[in-house]
This record gives sequence, C-alpha cells and structure tokens, in this order.
Amino acid sequence: MSREKRLKIKKVGVEHLEQYNQLLRYVFQVTDNDLHRIGWKERDMILAKSPVLEQADVLGWFDGEKLVSQVAVYPFQVRIFNAIYDMGGLTGVGTFPEYSNQGLMHKLLRQALANMREKKQSISYLYPYSIPYYRRKGWEIISDKITFEVKDYQLPKNKQVFGEVERIDIDNNDLKAVYERFAYQSHGAMLRNELAWNEYWRWDTDNLTAAIYYNENRQPDGYVLYWISDEVFHIKDMIFINEEARSGLWNFISAHFSMISKVVGNIYTDEPLAFLLEDGDIKETISPYYMARIVDLEQFIAQYPFKPNTEKRVWTFTLDDPLLPWNQGTFTICIHPNGNGEVARVGERSKSQIDIQTMTTMLLSYKSPSYLHKIGRLSCSLETVKMLEDAISQQTLYFSDYF
Repeated sequence: MSREKRLKIKKVGVEHLEQYNQLLRYVFQVTDNDLHRIGWKERDMILAKSPVLEQADVLGWFDGEKLVSQVAVYPFQVRIFNAIYDMGGLTGVGTFPEYSNQGLMHKLLRQALANMREKKQSISYLYPYSIPYYRRKGWEIISDKITFEVKDYQLPKNKQVFGEVERIDIDNNDLKAVYERFAYQSHGAMLRNELAWNEYWRWDTDNLTAAIYYNENRQPDGYVLYWISDEVFHIKDMIFINEEARSGLWNFISAHFSMISKVVGNIYTDEPLAFLLEDGDIKETISPYYMARIVDLEQFIAQYPFKPNTEKRVWTFTLDDPLLPWNQGTFTICIHPNGNGEVARVGERSKSQIDIQTMTTMLLSYKSPSYLHKIGRLSCSLETVKMLEDAISQQTLYFSDYF
C-alpha cells in the first residue's frame, strides 16, 4: 500500500505519549544536554507531557501506527480589553522531514481550527517558528518583546516605598494571586489554569527564584522571577499592579549591585524601560513575539467590547481568509451605541476590503486602523477609518511566555 493511502488523521491520545514526545524532541531539537541542564531525564519529559494529551486537543497524521505529524491546541482563556475569551493555544506543531511537502500540516491546522470553532475558541495564539508560514495560514503579529540590558552602574537608586520584598518558592499561591490580579487588568493577558502554569515553568532551571512585593497591608502587588549566574541577574518576568510595586522590585534588584555586573530581562509590552531609568542609555532590542488569528469572526465580534457611542455604527467589508471558508466573504458589522457588535453575512463584494490577519491585529490594537490604511492593509474610505479609530480601543498589550 502506498504511503498516501496509509496516512490517516486521528486524535493523539495518552497511548501515543512516547511517540508524541519523540516527534517534539526531533522537531524542536531538544537534546539530552538540554534535559540534563534542567535536571530532567527522558522519562521525566514524557510524563510531563501526559497532562497535555489528557486536556488538550492533539491531532496527528499516522502512517499505520506511526505518528508522523502533529499539532496541539491548549484550552486557555485570555483577556481582550474587558472581555474573557476562550482561546486555542497552538503549539507542538511538527512533521518528520520525510513526510514534509505533502500538505499534512495544512490539513491538520484546518481541522484544528474547525475544532476550535466548535468549542467556541474564537481566537488562537501561537509563538511562531516562522512568521511568513503562519501569516499564510491566517495568523498575524500582535505583540513585541523588548529585551533589555542594564549595567550595574545604571541600576536605579533606591526609592522609598511602604511595603517590602520577600523571596518565596515559585509554587507559592501569592505569586499566582498577583498574576491573576494583573491578568484581569491587562489587555491580551492569559488567565492561567494549571495546564498553563505547568507549561510556563517547564523549561526553567532549578535555581529560578521568585521575589514578591507586599504592600503595607501585606497584599502582594508584584513579583520578579529571576536567576543569577556568572554575575548576571536574569529576569524571566516581572509584573506589578502599581508604580509602588515596580519601584519596590527594582529596589530589590539594585540591592544585588555588589554581586552582579548587569541585569538582563524581557518586557512583554510595548513600553520600553529606558524612559523610567535615570541613566536611560541602556541596550533595548525589540523583536516580534506572539501571533494570533481570529478563528470565527461572528463568534469573536459577539464578545468584542467596542467603545460606546451615541450613535449606531455600521461597516460593510469583504474579508479574505486563506484557510477558513466561514470567514470568507462579505460581512456587515453593526456596532450598537452600548458597544456591542454583531455580524451579518451579505451578498455582494464591498469596496472596503481586509484580510483576517489585518482584522486580528487591528481588533487587538497592535496596529491602528489609520496605520493599516496608510500601508495598504486596510482598504476603505477615510470616513470608515475614522469610525474604526473611534470604535476600537488602543491599549497596551501584555504577552508573556505561554508555551
């Protein structure tokens, strides 16, 4: 029997755990040295992925009983402006090279997205190994990551705060409580369930440390996750509810002055650090980070919180989606004065045109309607651009490591 006839799509279950792990290790080049660095053995990694196959939607192509291509969708939730969305976190995407160039992944992604739609996961996030590849499938850049380097002599001077910092174990519930408070007030942030937290910690070394800022009422208002090696203070993540917590955490970091030569870390918003430092002559590097795509436009708009207005606003446009037929065609969005929106499909093509990639990055406010119109990604009248500018909030997006 030919290979093409032997290939079948089916769900990847716990019984396929070792094959799932082998494909992940091959595609993502996880070596024995990588496992040894974080104190893992092969069996540890296999068992760690068991909850994924139990809770996530994992699909694969099988050549007989051999798993040769796969994709995993994690069941997550994200905060988009003031609304909570069910989100399909796409990860674990890979195909053995001898099975490439047969359209296997294209069909897997299309099926995975159809499953997301059925589960009301109207938005999908992923961290791309190839931006052009995922753009062709309908995803678009929605966030940046700023990597910074602060020399020891550039560390901020101590500021008076009313609380205190305490080092804790990373599994302390106060850390999760801080993150939950932060996520509920941060556009784009994920509301982490246990599966998300497990994935968040997966590749961390044993010497990762957490420090929490407690305000004067003993309420945790921020944390920094870090490790120190070779006189470098490495920040995995730092979040804070208010400016006092930010200052308190930097007081703590600066207290390591005699131990370190520099601080290296990442910022998961579009707000550079340099402006906040007295010596702002630091090195900061911006790189694209997460991508997203709207899975089902009608489902997405039904939850989307447009800005209220005194009048009803209407936009008719032709939408192009390279993968999903239910997002392909001409639609009218009606935005009611209270900010609620609804979508209806209409017949004829419109002069106003947009693709699903541009729609996603616009509605998540990574790029504004006026900018997208200027560069030719949004084709519509200037009147429509103004209406969209007035209807779509512009807020800082926050994205941290998810997978």
